Amino acid sequence: MLSLTDSIRISSPLSDSRLSFLSQTGSRTSRQLKFGRCRRARVSRCKCSATEQPPPQRRKQRPEKYKQSEEDKGIDPVGFLSKYGITHKAFAQFLRERYKSLKDLKDEILTRHFSLKEMSTGYELMGMHRNMQHRVDFLEWAPGARYCALIGDFNGWSTTGNCAREGHFGHDDYGYWFIILEDKLREGEEPDKLYFQQYNYAEDYDKGDTGITVEEIFKKANDEYWEPGEDRFIKSRYEVAAKLYEEMFGPNGPQTEEELEAMPDAATRYKTWKEQQKKDPASNLPSYDVVDSGKEYDIYNIIGDPESFKKFRMKQPPIAYWLETKKGRKGWLQKYMPALPHGSKYRVYFNTPNGPLERVPAWANFVIPDADGMQALAVHWEPPPEYAYKWKHKLPVKPKSLRIYECHVGISGQEPKVSSFNDFISKVLPHVKEAGYNAIQIIGVVEHKDYFTVGYRVTNFYAVSSRYGTPDDFKRLVDEAHGLGLLVFLEIVHSYAAADEMVGLSLFDGANDCYFHTGKRGHHKFWGTRMFKYGDLDVLHFLLSNLNWWVEEYHVDGFHFHSLSSMLYTHNGFASFTGDMDEYCNQYVDKEALLYLILANEVLHALHPNVITIAEDATLYPGLCDPTAQGGLGFDYFANLSASEMWLALLENTPDHEWCMSKIISTLVGDRQNTDKMLLYAENHNQSISGGRSFAEILIGNSLGKSSISQESLLRGCSLHKMIRLITSTIGGHAYLNFMGNEFGHPKRVEFPMSSNNFSFSLANRRWDLLEDVVHYQLFSFDKDMMDLDKNGRILSRGLANIHHVNDTTMVISYLRGPNLFVFNFHPVNSYERYIIGVEEAGEYQVTLNTDENKYGGRGLLGHDQNIQRTISRRADGMRFCLEVPLPSLQVDPNSKSMITLVIKVPHMMTQKERFYIALTLINIDTFPR
Repeated sequence: MLSLTDSIRISSPLSDSRLSFLSQTGSRTSRQLKFGRCRRARVSRCKCSATEQPPPQRRKQRPEKYKQSEEDKGIDPVGFLSKYGITHKAFAQFLRERYKSLKDLKDEILTRHFSLKEMSTGYELMGMHRNMQHRVDFLEWAPGARYCALIGDFNGWSTTGNCAREGHFGHDDYGYWFIILEDKLREGEEPDKLYFQQYNYAEDYDKGDTGITVEEIFKKANDEYWEPGEDRFIKSRYEVAAKLYEEMFGPNGPQTEEELEAMPDAATRYKTWKEQQKKDPASNLPSYDVVDSGKEYDIYNIIGDPESFKKFRMKQPPIAYWLETKKGRKGWLQKYMPALPHGSKYRVYFNTPNGPLERVPAWANFVIPDADGMQALAVHWEPPPEYAYKWKHKLPVKPKSLRIYECHVGISGQEPKVSSFNDFISKVLPHVKEAGYNAIQIIGVVEHKDYFTVGYRVTNFYAVSSRYGTPDDFKRLVDEAHGLGLLVFLEIVHSYAAADEMVGLSLFDGANDCYFHTGKRGHHKFWGTRMFKYGDLDVLHFLLSNLNWWVEEYHVDGFHFHSLSSMLYTHNGFASFTGDMDEYCNQYVDKEALLYLILANEVLHALHPNVITIAEDATLYPGLCDPTAQGGLGFDYFANLSASEMWLALLENTPDHEWCMSKIISTLVGDRQNTDKMLLYAENHNQSISGGRSFAEILIGNSLGKSSISQESLLRGCSLHKMIRLITSTIGGHAYLNFMGNEFGHPKRVEFPMSSNNFSFSLANRRWDLLEDVVHYQLFSFDKDMMDLDKNGRILSRGLANIHHVNDTTMVISYLRGPNLFVFNFHPVNSYERYIIGVEEAGEYQVTLNTDENKYGGRGLLGHDQNIQRTISRRADGMRFCLEVPLPSLQVDPNSKSMITLVIKVPHMMTQKERFYIALTLINIDTFPR
């Protein structure tokens, strides 16, 4: 993890002053926040004689307002428009105005915060923190409150025991409340002699318990640190002032202002003193002098003796002695009782104009949202350092392609209950590793009150859900995943928040405009959730710090930003989009939300260069994955939501022979803008949660394929299940996603416990026992080999697919990706004994992966003599050579294949290792009606 420090460089008015993120080695990262450049006009005159030629005329310069300032160099607010050939004047003007607003916002931020890094690390101060001076500090933002106190089991839930009143030290002008909880001195113990006595609680907690007193450490410092004469004025601090007074006025100088006569000017006094001291012996103390060149303004230009300055610079401050005064945790526990012990339950109490309120602190990192039917409360999480979790594994290397396994901890078990982090570690992580995925994306981890909301109505943004375990349990989950080489992504919901008042942020301080907008804009039009006020600096402080918190505290590797359309538009994305550019820059676009997303990506990628951000936006806002310097929003990937919706509509509503190949291709690859950054999935949790059905449930039903479904229908369903996944995973960008259990055809939907099902857990789990069934294990084997195809053959990390054959009549699709050729026959009836597909390279194409093999549930009809396909010297599909691919039909031969997918490779472009992973996929489909 890259540790960054902030630095300010201030130069002359002719150079720019910039605030940037600097690494410890001094190298500048790619993210810079720059201040404007101050320009100075210069006028020069030119004289010409009759014999002299006049100077050449210069071209008329552009007005000053059109010149690019130093801070804007390398930045083009509309840069990505020309990249994609977009010529929409209104949208271009909107981007320029948005960039100006971004600069103004950064300037406003820097009036209250030292840097963007400091703004995004609010968790270091906010909430509950142990101070090294034997106390606990609490800081909360509640501008609408008049009184703030901490209540809990540590003080008998008293509203006056630990408080900070308005007008006192504990409240500032921005609405932040500060409360100190002093540790209690044990009976018989004396207070610390050193006023600022510090203790080691977590780091180096075993140091400082040697029994050495503070007096002994100070004496050691005076004996070892100071050279002879250097500590003279420390021991007698008034000696210098008394000597100076005596030098100026004599031993019997004036004692009152009335006795003080007119004093000579400073220069005269200095010269007189210098004359008197010229015969003094050399001193070990630094010597200084005043340089006077006869000018009135430089009589105070004081320079030092070079030797003295060198000696002073080489002198290291006595920090080591100060650190030695710190005492260890053992000494602290012996002398004090913690004011807030580990595991204490507490809430924050406010007195507001609308009456008293009790709330769960907004920055609490461990919350019990429904404590046995009682009001929600926070839990102070401060385990002893010897029991706190210690990280074991390094962060995995950022891969060139992503194979993401989406999962939900609560439903990850087979038993009808809420599974825990520990259950997930022992059962799911090994399965993900075996399946060949390189990342997991966890939904529903952030604390939420209602389990049936799947975790999308977040109540406590800094807390892991207590129903799954403790914060240390989640740290162990992330660490174990990293040990297996898996990245860990968190689905973050910053587009809205839960409307709960007792446990969430709604009406947090009694006012309606604390974290959210007021009126209709502050409420989601359909979901009843609250909408953040992204233009408020304190809300930005909360949200940006939240992103950084999950990376720093829990070592997550990236974020999937959920439902951006809810925050980007005041209509929350519930409007008909025609694709016109005006819809992305009209009055319904929330510019403040756009600025927040830009800041979020800039901060995350500056502080953590390897972090990955994924955008989920149903409207595909222009520039989602383009650099912020070119007018984009700065995401690394965007999710193609329409692909899964298309497959679902085809399976449920469209007969096989009416499938449109052109529509399938256009949906999977879109307009090919940023296709390489597209995240594709055939189905995610949306298909099996919220009342939907998984593809397996549609294709093969809820049975195990043994009695209630015919063999032909089972074969058709399993074949389509594999075929859809193969084309979806190989035709798009560098990322593919699958929801937990769908890789082996989980036949049942997910339904969380709620009143409509009598709070049953029967469907809130995953049937891992299905892997013991032949049909589901065969589907899993195919999905595993499909992941190996990318892991070893690097399919996703290659360039974009070259789609050169799409025929709606024959229902055949073919495309090239790298040296691999893919051919899909979606026709349910027609057979093609020698279907011609164009290829660029001549040679023999070898079959190494065949879905018609017995191990994938096929019939094993492809003989070994058919594993090699030879090219023909004939132009086809705009290419020099072609292949004649057999695509037989079920109506011709009951044992033949009706739908086929080939993945083949030019032999001379293959390594011996790669040969094994090139696939010929034959898909069996019957023609029986559904």
